[in-house]
Amino acid sequence: MPHERTFTQSKGPLRRAFQAVLNAIAAIGTIWIFAIMLLIVADVVGRNFFATPITGVAEIAGRSVVAIVFLMLPAAALKGALIRADFLVRLIRMGSPRTVHLLDMLFALVGAVLFGLVVFAAWPDTHEAWVSSEFFGVRGVWTLPTFPFHLIVVLGSGVTSLAFAAVAYDSAVLTKSEKSSQDD
Repeated sequence: MPHERTFTQSKGPLRRAFQAVLNAIAAIGTIWIFAIMLLIVADVVGRNFFATPITGVAEIAGRSVVAIVFLMLPAAALKGALIRADFLVRLIRMGSPRTVHLLDMLFALVGAVLFGLVVFAAWPDTHEAWVSSEFFGVRGVWTLPTFPFHLIVVLGSGVTSLAFAAVAYDSAVLTKSEKSSQDD
């Protein structure tokens, strides 16, 4: 069930543009999923009907899954579309919508910090992959550079952190508006 946030109050042109860019990046992830599906089907058909499997499909698919997640995560975070158990939130909302906004803000702040930490944790490996021209695969048969995959994780984490910061801001605004409406 989608989350019932009312972020429409703060969706200015900058926010809508940010969401549009993140949706476009998520669309790249969707196209990548389709491409991986085609690659896997081609490998299965080649393996079973022509006895010629495609080399490296498992490795490419394994690396791609992580990259696809980090391409799609920022849009989902900004939209408030991450999966969560909200049975407790629904109960709290009946008694105090302001408390729900405070919980949303706390959740988003923790998300922003955690994904910021992922950036700092993943950056050294990304830098090393760039400097050393690291590849994966079988040398002489096929190889792919690891740098783009590492970079997607770093950039995706950074943008997810920004998306969570925007959600935290929206929740703070909603918390303040709830407080002022309760005071009236």
